Amino acid sequence: MNSTNLLNAAPVPPHAGAALDTAHVGDIRGALGTIKLGDAGHERGLFRRLKTLLAILGPGLIVMVGDNDAGAFSTYAQAGQNYGTTLLWTLALLIPVLYVNQEMVLRLGAVTGVGHARLILERFGKFWGAFSVIDLFLLNALTIVTEFIGIALGLDYLGIPRLPGVGIAAVLVMMAASTGDFRRFERFALILVLGSLLLLPLFVMVHPPMGQVVHDFSTVQMPKDGKLSDVMLLIIGIVGTTIAPWQLFFQQSYVIDKRITPRFIRYERLDLWLGIVLVVLGAVALISLVAHCFAGKPEFGQFTDALGVARGLAQYHGHGAGTLFALALIDASVIGAAAVSLSTAYAVGDVLSVNHSLHRKPREAKGFYLVYCGLIVLAAALVLLPGVPLGLLTNAVQTLAGVLLPSASVFLLLLCNDRQVLGPWVNGRWTNAFTSAVVAVLVILSTVLTAAVIFPDIGENQIVAILVGGGVLATLIGLATLAMRAYRAAVRPRSQHHGREFNPRQMEQWRMPPLHLLEPAQLTSSTRLWMGVLRLYLVLAVAMVAVRVLQLAFAQA
Repeated sequence: MNSTNLLNAAPVPPHAGAALDTAHVGDIRGALGTIKLGDAGHERGLFRRLKTLLAILGPGLIVMVGDNDAGAFSTYAQAGQNYGTTLLWTLALLIPVLYVNQEMVLRLGAVTGVGHARLILERFGKFWGAFSVIDLFLLNALTIVTEFIGIALGLDYLGIPRLPGVGIAAVLVMMAASTGDFRRFERFALILVLGSLLLLPLFVMVHPPMGQVVHDFSTVQMPKDGKLSDVMLLIIGIVGTTIAPWQLFFQQSYVIDKRITPRFIRYERLDLWLGIVLVVLGAVALISLVAHCFAGKPEFGQFTDALGVARGLAQYHGHGAGTLFALALIDASVIGAAAVSLSTAYAVGDVLSVNHSLHRKPREAKGFYLVYCGLIVLAAALVLLPGVPLGLLTNAVQTLAGVLLPSASVFLLLLCNDRQVLGPWVNGRWTNAFTSAVVAVLVILSTVLTAAVIFPDIGENQIVAILVGGGVLATLIGLATLAMRAYRAAVRPRSQHHGREFNPRQMEQWRMPPLHLLEPAQLTSSTRLWMGVLRLYLVLAVAMVAVRVLQLAFAQA
């Protein structure tokens, strides 16, 4: 069956499709409501629509607030303490990137019923499938360690011994996901989402100047003090912690596990926007209050870790401020640990085709829960070991996430243009153009990082030259790609154009067929070339991050 016939086939009923776990099919049992399978009354009246939205709420809120985790606290606090509010503009620029990336994965989840890692394996081969899972596993394992670092630092400030405190936190995170009740886990996660709002009263207590916050949020500028290569490293860290690769895998799999289908995509998009508002408010509040707390103080420009921030807040704004910060840090670390562990367990379950659902009890999905709980136990144990460079590890994870994000975005873009996979839900032209531009910017930033590692004394003019040159090159490549696509579209036989229009009802019913019915992905020679370039980029970028981390480690020794 070719792709044209595939699109012209009768719509697949919402209960069919390619779901790899039978637990992914059934009623939607969200934290705030239930939608019965086959219930078609969700559009009838404002009250019913509100009930539907409440039942759908969860995936977007959890993935976004989970992104403001321990690593984010460290990275944002470092930006505020070392450079004031001058880097707030990075958050404004990342808002559309957050939405476009996460909207693509929620669409993939709702339409395909198959997780991100499995789709990469099926459509691009064993190498990239294995790479995506191994890369995710290793990066997530390090990320979970940073979550327990955050828990440990918060406990240190509160005067609670690390050993019992970290142990209790680990048990709590494992128990929350191991009841076999999806709704119970989501309620636990949404309570933690509410806990993230602790940053707002803390912001009020510190009361940074709103005029300065608004100005720096809306004005692109670079800090006047500090080495430019260090600033660029921090910017890459902000990108990596705000748009982390685990988010892509988590939201797609969580949407599937919640049993969300295409007819609820509009509600899930609203859920995502609510999550983005919360994550951006939290990040802005964190950078701003830390910047104001240390402005003009001896500690300004001397960031150590989140514990140092909590103590500084207590010193200059009272013990209550430090306590709120510590509680918010622990809350963020717990939800981060749960979400990142789940993204890994979902991905492994997808690729190995074993049961992987929060609707299942541990005895019904042993491999899924073994990965989830194993990562948490390992991370908690590492944090309790003496001599581990916790602060350096936290910064390294955020930077590594930043340089690995382009590869994740490339496969996301390819999947969202695969008509075998998404049918009428494939990306539009503007989404493709925007995502391609984002990938180009991320690669350029990584190039700057590489240059700063190879040439430690690189000057501002050289870095600007790399940015401008990379931008010009990316623009030329983009124009060439558009011209090539226009030419292919012009010479393509009319029978190969996918011109059928789908009405809203048909789009709501369209699901990806089972994986074994799909034709192999049709990759052009240029796509294969760029995937080869991507491999080279990943090797060089990861190597440069490792070198940079070693440099920082020796500098601190």
